[in-house]
Amino acid sequence: MRYFQLLPKTHIDFIKIRKTFFFISGVILLACICSLIFKGLNLGIDFTGGTMVQVQFENNTDISALRNALQSKGINADIQTYVGKNAFAIKVKGKQENVNEVSKKIENALSSIGTKFNIEQTSFIGPTVGNDLAKKAIWAFVLALGAMIIYVAFRFQNIIWGAMAVAALFHDILLTLGVFSFFQIEVDLVIVAALLTIAGFSVNDTIVIFDRARENIRLNPKYDLATLLNISVNDTLSRTVITSITVIAATAILYVMGGDVLKNFSLALLIGLTSGTYSTVMLVPGLVYQWSQGSNFDAMATGYAAAADNRHAGNNKPATENKPANVVRRHKRRYNK
Repeated sequence: MRYFQLLPKTHIDFIKIRKTFFFISGVILLACICSLIFKGLNLGIDFTGGTMVQVQFENNTDISALRNALQSKGINADIQTYVGKNAFAIKVKGKQENVNEVSKKIENALSSIGTKFNIEQTSFIGPTVGNDLAKKAIWAFVLALGAMIIYVAFRFQNIIWGAMAVAALFHDILLTLGVFSFFQIEVDLVIVAALLTIAGFSVNDTIVIFDRARENIRLNPKYDLATLLNISVNDTLSRTVITSITVIAATAILYVMGGDVLKNFSLALLIGLTSGTYSTVMLVPGLVYQWSQGSNFDAMATGYAAAADNRHAGNNKPATENKPANVVRRHKRRYNK
């Protein structure tokens, strides 16, 4: 039975061109760091504090009409809806002493809608809760990265592989934050959730490549590191591209049709998922090769080679004969630097 194949079998020498991608990523990350230093992040009300006005309308009111009315008065607000109650919570960044002034502006804007309403509550939201949740999110992220390093190091017998996988995650998250900083897109707790989602998706693709590399080194322990990584990435490239296109396409639809509430969240996912696909294929293999030459990889390969030799000692067959003849030499010539 023949299966549909989106991408043909590739033989790209990712290790040979690794320094080109290092340079490109270095320039992009430098720009992101400069933006974060000089422009900073546009933190949402969850982190800065502000005024919250809870309003109840007598008749059905569309959130877009409410948003347009507020924007016509120069009010940039976060709007939370209460399903089935025709009520909204309007949040505007600002200091505690400006609560009365902001609430009056909101009330004037609501009057222009033409529907009777009742302001149920006006209060100041302090940044304490948001900061506490942000600290917990950071700790959760740090602990998750540490667990990833330990897991990859234990499963693939090489801590460098785990460290490089986490380095790629930092690349994806820093790039996402850099874009948000440059365009001054608001960052709230929803964006924190998006960053954690990006980390989980990115490391999944990296694990797939590492797992294929582990299979290949068991089958062909005589492979050098560059050949092993190139073959493993090319073997999984079609799977990585198809998976990424599917997820990115769904996220793009969410960005276009999800409305203002989900726009920033889906944008963060779009940036992070795209960057995650790039870093998984273009950066991680090169980073692993750059940091593993002559170190733990040699010991791991030697261990698999010894085990393979022992398995084939009884019939005097070379360890590489579990593949067609000359396959190891052919792969090495194909990726010869």
